[in-house]
Amino acid sequence: MSKVQYYCAATIDGFIADPNDGLDWLLGYDGHYEGDEADAGPMGEGGSYEPFYEKVGALVSGSTTYEWVLDHLEEWPYAGKPCWILSSRDLRKPDGYEDEIRIVNAPVGEIHDQVLESAGGRNLWVLGGGNVASQYADAGLLDELLLTVVPVVLGAGKPLFAEPLPGGPMVLTGTTTFRNGMVELRYSLQS
Repeated sequence: MSKVQYYCAATIDGFIADPNDGLDWLLGYDGHYEGDEADAGPMGEGGSYEPFYEKVGALVSGSTTYEWVLDHLEEWPYAGKPCWILSSRDLRKPDGYEDEIRIVNAPVGEIHDQVLESAGGRNLWVLGGGNVASQYADAGLLDELLLTVVPVVLGAGKPLFAEPLPGGPMVLTGTTTFRNGMVELRYSLQS
């Protein structure tokens, strides 16, 4: 059965981007941890990204996250997977991926069945940002939060969620400590 997962990194004070939507705090991070139980790292060999991404069948994103990917990465990183972009604007699409990218202006509840169907029985990755994740949580459609906490403090920026979550507290389902000093926290949002 497909899961709807919000997989992301955030600063220790809860921001997924700086006030200008920048990720230098994450991309330039260089920390370490010497504990015996540490894993290689979220993006490294033995990390959590590859096993997570192998189970993803489709992605959903807001326009700011989508445009950041287009502006900062040389190649489209999600080839072969349908990517749904929530936007009221017309947005450009990278050459060669026009059929994989669907730009829609609709509430997540209205398109959810189509998005899950496009995932082909695999998981749906809520790529970001906090507004999109909050929409999924408010609609009762977000199953898990997979959060990599980066020991950086920004003091301001784009929050992990755009608003308080409905319902009770999330349930911790697991943790992983990485050799770079980051920690992954896994939470269930569905009781």
